[in-house]
Amino acid sequence: MPSPAHSPSAPATPDEHRDWLLLTHTPGLGREAQRRLLAALGSPTAVLRAAPRTWAEVAGPAAAQALSAPPDERLALAERTLRWLDEAPQLRHLLPLGHPDYPRLLLNTADPPVLLHAQGQLRCLQAPGVAIVGSRHASPQGLDLARDFARALSEAGVTVVSGLALGIDGAAHQGALDGGGDTVAVVGTGLDRVYPARHRSLAHQIQDHGLLLSEFPLGAPPRPEHFPSRNRIIAGMSLGTLVVEAAPKSGSLITARLAGECGREVWAIPGSVLSPQSRGCHQLIREGAALVEEPQEVIDALRTLHGGAALASAATGGAPPPASTPDTDTPEDPLLQAMGHGPVTLDALAARSGWPVDQLLARLLTLELEGRVARMPGGLLQRRGRS
Repeated sequence: MPSPAHSPSAPATPDEHRDWLLLTHTPGLGREAQRRLLAALGSPTAVLRAAPRTWAEVAGPAAAQALSAPPDERLALAERTLRWLDEAPQLRHLLPLGHPDYPRLLLNTADPPVLLHAQGQLRCLQAPGVAIVGSRHASPQGLDLARDFARALSEAGVTVVSGLALGIDGAAHQGALDGGGDTVAVVGTGLDRVYPARHRSLAHQIQDHGLLLSEFPLGAPPRPEHFPSRNRIIAGMSLGTLVVEAAPKSGSLITARLAGECGREVWAIPGSVLSPQSRGCHQLIREGAALVEEPQEVIDALRTLHGGAALASAATGGAPPPASTPDTDTPEDPLLQAMGHGPVTLDALAARSGWPVDQLLARLLTLELEGRVARMPGGLLQRRGRS
């Protein structure tokens, strides 16, 4: 059984950071292959020290070929990233799978990033989040709606997640900041770049009062293929996605589709039938997204769906209390009993507990949000503490 790749009790050393960077930034080595290798060998250090034959057996010949390539460029990038971390250790972080600050909801997706670069306030990853996305060519009304919804959610204790793009994204980030709450910008470049450049000032505000997040290495440019990948993170780390304005076939509809595939909520704001920027929202509503007209509708939906615990601190300013139900939130929780104290796969846990998969995933999400279950590399699950 592989050991945890990162211990919450001890911060990663520069050598451990270097190995994470060397593994995840290997050209030609995909995320699925990385996760397979980590699940089989337990840590990036063990992966890098393994023999090519082992790489091929675990992840296939293409993975073995990628890892066998000369590491000069990867080493240079890793050293550059370590210097970047050292320049602002209170603001800059690497969050690999298994890190205690890794977004918990993102672990419940089919393709979680193996390593995230973060700049800003890590507390933003602990509060419940809602994605607000929409058109880059938004109408003035759409921009006002994005700001108003984001401000209201922010004031209710919800972290607003978006992509730092022009239009709706930028208005959502600004509204969250205006509401005095947290916002997370998931970007499609390395964190040493700001795209678009006109959002440089906004990015600095987010760094100081929110969080910038990327799975891409330093120096990565804004390539078109980066943005669908970024969108899966926005959807995956959020309890739900709100689309304010969107044209048909837009990136915002991709984010909404990915949210639905993750089992998350999708909301859409309707608009005029004469507006091209409303057609994407109308399409989502026809496909089953919830129509919303007021921010309170999103807040009420979150309270209904998640027991109110995530938002209960808004009135008092305190930390959110753990969700509880009389029959499950006890030391005798049957799912925790079935899990035991060692790492376990989802399939094994389903077999042990006899629970339907949808019920099992719902309960696991609650336990993860309570901090009682952690995800390990390779999709393994493990109890935290003695609960």
